[in-house]
Amino acid sequence: MKLYEKLVSDIEQLVDKGVLLPGERIPSVRQTSQQHKLSITTVLRAYVKLEGMGVIESRPQSGYFVRQRASDAATPSLCMQASHPSPVPAEVHVSRLVLSTLRSIGLHDAIPLGSPYPDPSLFPWERINQYAGTVARRNRAWSVTDDLPPGNPQLIREIARRHMENGLAVDPDEIIVTVGATEAINLCLQAVAKPGDTIAVESPTFYAMLMAVERLGMKVVEVSTDPYEGISIEALADIMAQQPIAAVMVMPNFQNPLGFQMSDQRKRALVQLLEQHDVPAIENGVYNELYYGDAHPSSLKSYDRKGLVLHCSSFSKSLSSAQRVGWALAGRYRGKVEELKFLNTLATSSFPQLAIAEYLQNDGYEQHLRRTRKAYAQQARIMAAAVQRFFPAGTKISHPQGGYVLWVELPGDIDSMQLYRRALECKITVGPGRMFSVSQAYKHCIRLNYSYPWSVGVEQAIILLGKLITEFL
Repeated sequence: MKLYEKLVSDIEQLVDKGVLLPGERIPSVRQTSQQHKLSITTVLRAYVKLEGMGVIESRPQSGYFVRQRASDAATPSLCMQASHPSPVPAEVHVSRLVLSTLRSIGLHDAIPLGSPYPDPSLFPWERINQYAGTVARRNRAWSVTDDLPPGNPQLIREIARRHMENGLAVDPDEIIVTVGATEAINLCLQAVAKPGDTIAVESPTFYAMLMAVERLGMKVVEVSTDPYEGISIEALADIMAQQPIAAVMVMPNFQNPLGFQMSDQRKRALVQLLEQHDVPAIENGVYNELYYGDAHPSSLKSYDRKGLVLHCSSFSKSLSSAQRVGWALAGRYRGKVEELKFLNTLATSSFPQLAIAEYLQNDGYEQHLRRTRKAYAQQARIMAAAVQRFFPAGTKISHPQGGYVLWVELPGDIDSMQLYRRALECKITVGPGRMFSVSQAYKHCIRLNYSYPWSVGVEQAIILLGKLITEFL
């Protein structure tokens, strides 16, 4: 056996035996050359062979990593089960917990594994700020009437064009610009339901949607949700047959916190169920641009023929969180949402709208997104591999298809709030599972943010979290 073939065999065995895990970085060419007393040419030849075999993959300016394979993704020990929440409506009280956890991220200067926000270093801040300055100088005769709903015509055109490029023909007159997706969700919910009504949500669900329900004095009923396929249409149908549901709130693509992408077939079936009962759906699509696959995912709005789907999105997760620009495609409720927008916040400032519109029109938004998607997909594999390696046996993880968060189900009867407090003492934040439900069903779960570049500090934080979890066990 030649020297490079021996190295290929050794590394392949380390991968097969789980010593080197999917997504994990392997020693550099120079390190391997020194450790094995081989020439750099020999090591490079071995790495090229391993890459051709699909065992490892090279990442520009990052090195070589163990490649995720289909067999790895199907490891039985990592499989999560669909949730089975109670069908009884419940009041919502999550806002205080969410506020305290979000404050802790900044107050303690901690490693932000619990942050709901993407790494801002990936955003094209400089270009957008340049456009903002140009817009401000060009619009010295600004008037408050310029900001009135539905929003700036130039930005509305760009949003409609972006939807068209992604396969969804949108009437620009349907678009209402909002202060981020959170306002869009609140306005849409207020338009379709009233205090005391029951709203159906996924289980677990993104806490911003629970907070919208809490703010308006409504109740939620959690619906069984598969971590790979999304909300159970069968379970939702049973609930709708037994009790009145004012609206359904869902994230079909890259749901926070589970990260799944519903199939087109299931999206179509969900819309058909809504049409049968004439129940509106509020669709949160803030992560739709952050897909890892080859094509942009479809939305519920794509299958809506009766104006029942109110699609909400923003640029905060994909382009700029500082400008806080979002929008709603409100279907048959468009007039009501526009009226509520005016009554609630009067208007959305024109300057950030115009700055983003200029960027979309003149700069490489798609190129920026490609870089971001690639970074998130790589960091998702690394984070999953690190959790699998350093967390105790029995830990289960999600398999996100987009976005930048990983859902982790911890073994035993661990209380994630205790882990949250203990980790915070070590300057690490996590997202405790209690934020994502009105029940205690996910108190043993945490959400981790992997949008930040992998570093020694992040890796040490994961190692320390694993030790803390083991101590609790």
